[in-house]
Amino acid sequence: MSEQGVTPQSVDFSAWYNDIVVKADLVDNPERTPVRGCMIIKPYGYELWEAIRQGLDKRFKATGHQNAYFPLFIPMSFLQREAEHVEGFAPELAVVTHGGGKELEEPYVVRPTSETIIGDAMSRWIQSYRDLPLLLNQWANVVRWEKRTRPFLRTSEFLWQEGHTAHATYEDAQAETLRMLDIYAEFAIHEAAIPVIKGQKSEQEKFAGALASYTIEAMMGDGRALQAGTSHNLGQNFAKAFNIQYVDESNKLQYCWTTSWGVSTRMIGAIIMAHGDDKGLRLPPRLAPIQVVIVPIYRNDDEKSRVMPVVERLAAELQDAGLRLHVDRRENLSPGFKYNDWEMRGVPVRLEVGPRDVDNNKAALARRDILGKEGKQFVDQAGIVDTVRQLLEDIQASLLRQATEFRDGRLHEVVGDYDRFIDIIRGGEWALTWFSGDAEGEAKIKADAQAVSRCFPLEQPYAGESGPCIVTGQMTDRMAYFAKAY
Repeated sequence: MSEQGVTPQSVDFSAWYNDIVVKADLVDNPERTPVRGCMIIKPYGYELWEAIRQGLDKRFKATGHQNAYFPLFIPMSFLQREAEHVEGFAPELAVVTHGGGKELEEPYVVRPTSETIIGDAMSRWIQSYRDLPLLLNQWANVVRWEKRTRPFLRTSEFLWQEGHTAHATYEDAQAETLRMLDIYAEFAIHEAAIPVIKGQKSEQEKFAGALASYTIEAMMGDGRALQAGTSHNLGQNFAKAFNIQYVDESNKLQYCWTTSWGVSTRMIGAIIMAHGDDKGLRLPPRLAPIQVVIVPIYRNDDEKSRVMPVVERLAAELQDAGLRLHVDRRENLSPGFKYNDWEMRGVPVRLEVGPRDVDNNKAALARRDILGKEGKQFVDQAGIVDTVRQLLEDIQASLLRQATEFRDGRLHEVVGDYDRFIDIIRGGEWALTWFSGDAEGEAKIKADAQAVSRCFPLEQPYAGESGPCIVTGQMTDRMAYFAKAY
């Protein structure tokens, strides 16, 4: 254990993660949560989710999407209309059979996803080509009954957004699917400081009922992959199941083409595991609930009377500039304890003010991404806003750079050597190889390395060329990443 009682990453990454989410005050201790497999998100963790939500929501609205809300309960018959869909979700469904003390005429499923109930509404709302495209988004909770859970990564109930759109043509639906994938990737890279790989899922790994599924894949601090967001071209499968039709410009009745796409509280898990260290969280400044924490330093009332007016003045300047700030006014706690506490919570910048700083018109700035003396500097109080703003931008860029270098050092291209391919995956790194995408080949790799394909990257390294599939040897024109995953 470290000084903070956290299991080091190098000893047990999973235990480290479980320690961090509790000690950083993101969730209540899962062992005390009254509903097994669910999580209680504490205010600090929920503020992080709100930052993610706000960042995505403004991007959705800027591209013409509107928020709506649909019922939590979905008639069982709705799911059964699309056979592949219900088969894919059957093991995870929570079903309500009684309500108001009486057995229901038809069971309700607690929302695992909303393609079916939104499809039913679309069938009423869409009549003509003039009604298209219909661009909807929903912020909601969903329930997928999980046997093995971990906060943010896999829980029986979680929070997310799910976009659902309807279009006149396949080309329009495909453009929407890829546009939303681009939005997810841009957000992950520029807001969460997580470098992601955009790609298409294999037939075996795609969303149940989709024509094609696309993903952003991120590498975590232990080398495992995390599916951080998905976007699906649903083709006309749900349109035909729910009779979503429109009259085209030639007065002919046509089925719509639909899409769905989503990001969940799993993004919080991605941020934790992509950036965290043995001291705790390291939050990207653009999403951090608190960007700057001020720690006043004094030993007696006389020093306090000199330090606190300066602290209040600096705090007001920073807050007026729109920075998210907190002043640690806790008494009877040493500065060292406070430093450790805020490092655990991942606050990007710590500003310290003591009597000597007051005398010299200085302040100490400590950056969370670089610990110790190397990450600490003494700056003039004058111009503190510009100094802190620049430091926050430097930290944001630093986290992305570190995560990118870590990822790129663990990506391996393997052609023709199956044993080396399996050894790389077993060793906790990623392998890019020619892959035909067939089910038997994927099953063999899963049996040999406990891993499946993460994606066929959209940016293929040898576009227009072909090579032998790592499993079957048959020629294929696409390469896929394989890795162990969460």
